[in-house]
Amino acid sequence: MSIQIVEKSGEGLSRVFGVTVSAKELNTRAEKRITEITPQMQLKGFRPGKVPAAHVRRMYGKSIMGEVIEQVLTESTDKAISDAKVRPATQPDMKLESDMDKVIAGTADLTYEIQLEVMPEFVPVDPKTLSLTRPIYGAPDKEVDEMLAQLAQQNRTYEPKTGKATKAADGDMVVADFIGRIDGEVFDGGTAEDSQIVIGSGQFIPGFEEQLIGAKAGDVVTVKVSFPDDYQVDTLKGKPAEFETTIKDVRAPVESKIDDAFATKLGLDSMDALRTAVRGQIEQQYGNQSRFKLKRALLDVLDTEHSFALPPRMVEAEFSAIWQQVQNDKASGGAPNDDAGKSDEQLESEYRKIAERRVRLGLVLAEIGRAANIQITEQELTEAARQEAMRYGPQAQEVFDYLRKNAAAQAQLRAPIYEDKVVDYIFGQAKIADKAVSKDELMADDELPESYGGDAKPAKKAAKAKAEPKTEAKADAKAKADAPKAEAKAKAEPKAAAKAAPAKAAAPKKAPAKK
Repeated sequence: MSIQIVEKSGEGLSRVFGVTVSAKELNTRAEKRITEITPQMQLKGFRPGKVPAAHVRRMYGKSIMGEVIEQVLTESTDKAISDAKVRPATQPDMKLESDMDKVIAGTADLTYEIQLEVMPEFVPVDPKTLSLTRPIYGAPDKEVDEMLAQLAQQNRTYEPKTGKATKAADGDMVVADFIGRIDGEVFDGGTAEDSQIVIGSGQFIPGFEEQLIGAKAGDVVTVKVSFPDDYQVDTLKGKPAEFETTIKDVRAPVESKIDDAFATKLGLDSMDALRTAVRGQIEQQYGNQSRFKLKRALLDVLDTEHSFALPPRMVEAEFSAIWQQVQNDKASGGAPNDDAGKSDEQLESEYRKIAERRVRLGLVLAEIGRAANIQITEQELTEAARQEAMRYGPQAQEVFDYLRKNAAAQAQLRAPIYEDKVVDYIFGQAKIADKAVSKDELMADDELPESYGGDAKPAKKAAKAKAEPKTEAKADAKAKADAPKAEAKAKAEPKAAAKAAPAKAAAPKKAPAKK
């Protein structure tokens, strides 16, 4: 046979296949390709369709052989997996063993190894057998009233102070021009005209607003402050500055009356409509939290209900991602308090368990979703890409196009959509009992009531986002699988580097006087 596939090892979830493609097979395919394209070629010095095959072979032989090798790598890998009747858990790794210069020259066989991990065989729990408790909290009228009061405060107006009490007080708005200086020199972004400063709002750097208390229209106040050490502009961090501030107007707040007119101002027909909208917003917040807690309870149950061997490479990839985040948190001073004093060996053991949990849950959800034939529609993927792109402001269209065309980026979009659809499917099958809880119980971040089932211990804060399951293979696994193909192409005919993903739009700079 011109293509030979041999299974070298099959221990546990690992498989290694050896593939040999004869030089004769590669040359035959290359010659066939040359025969196909020669009649369509138009080269200078030759009439259309009259380019000699020998000339095409001499000019483009290496490039054509590179295409043939890429095709053969894909075909033989697919055949090896199909013949072995296995489901890959990750993208296969290809290890080239041939001298690629000789292979491309047509004088040596193409030999390589396929290394992959396969999906473990297990029977997932039947969602219909699961019993879960959903915590619920109904917002009382008092909370609606409090939210309406907050809305009124946020939408209050300011009117010029008159009479004897014209000096600025806490809560007043001061309209002022200011010029900022550091070491006597005006600095970029430190100047503003008609700036509206609400004293006590905390919109400006610490100490700025308080120094305007007692000022009146026409006063010139020298505000002396220091920029915070964590200020967003590096050149201003920790620097002392003076702001020559000219007071142009002092205005007192006018509380908004909560009535139909106020509701109309906010775009609603009546006060009743406003109360309904506010209640709906509050209930949505609590509903989202209820779902989060219910999902967490489900994941705890699924974790305890399943025990099977995990693909080592998948676990290692997940652990590496979590561990990198842990190291970043340590470097920035954001590591959890309960990690303090523990050795790296202890922390690695704990976070590896989190990685194993995440991989296990991902495989369980993926298997349940596969059995239920859960699919992601093109509309769902497009909407997810649109929402993600909107975060990038002026670059939204560029980012959207990138997300729609890049396979790895689409995989990142698919994973959370698929996971939520599987979770919703399980919720629809399981027995769910609602349980009234207090607001504090519902909104607590770190603990779940024992009655929720499963291990109620919280995942470490630093790895909270990482403790959720992953239902699709890592995007970088595909890059590893494509590496041998890229090597063959590069040796055959170098190509320009691919365009980089669009950079994230830069956040607009705030005036340095602000936080």
